[in-house]
Amino acid sequence: MNVLMVLTSHDTLGDTGLKTGFWLEEFASPFYCFKDNGFNITLASPAGGQPPLDPSSEQPDFQTAATDRFNSDAAAKNQLATTKVLANINANDYDAIFYPGGHGPLWDLTNDAHSIALIEAFYQANKPVGLVCHAPGALKNVKNTNGTPLVTGKKVTGFTNTEEAAVQLTEVVPYLVEDMMIQHGALYSKGDDWNSYLAVDGHLVTGQNPNSSEAVAAEMIKQLS
Repeated sequence: MNVLMVLTSHDTLGDTGLKTGFWLEEFASPFYCFKDNGFNITLASPAGGQPPLDPSSEQPDFQTAATDRFNSDAAAKNQLATTKVLANINANDYDAIFYPGGHGPLWDLTNDAHSIALIEAFYQANKPVGLVCHAPGALKNVKNTNGTPLVTGKKVTGFTNTEEAAVQLTEVVPYLVEDMMIQHGALYSKGDDWNSYLAVDGHLVTGQNPNSSEAVAAEMIKQLS
């Protein structure tokens, strides 16, 4: 089984002068879930090469067994440093697609034509599509075959307005994931802030926050097996 993991290439947090990117735990935990279940993993990003890591995700409070494992895994670090260019990816080569969050995807993956086309191809081929935390924002411009938003009428979750307020970035992000989903007619739901929460609608699997990343990967693995 071949899994494609798509990471952001965006490293600037609006006009704050601060850096952003992908969230380490949301990458590391699913990465090892897939790896330990025997999946072949390909990493890709819009720009290719080393995707930017959100420096906040390296703080001690956010470290887990998976992040510790990654930080001592030279092969995984090398794989991350050499992500493939998203434009060169063929959906037919993979059985599932997964998007780690972090704030970066709100700026680039939301509007990336190659990402949008890949999600549409995976979804239409009935292959698992997993996104966690802010990464469900990458669904914003994804369409059904009839031209309506993919998320319309579907059970989804993603980073909540109250979680965004808690990290004081409500006025910084280009849009709020929760608001966008509701505006697109999604059946958006959420659990308690910072607790693992999963929404599954067929082969579309979304997780609310960093603590949901392993659950999203586990659901995708279950579907693939």
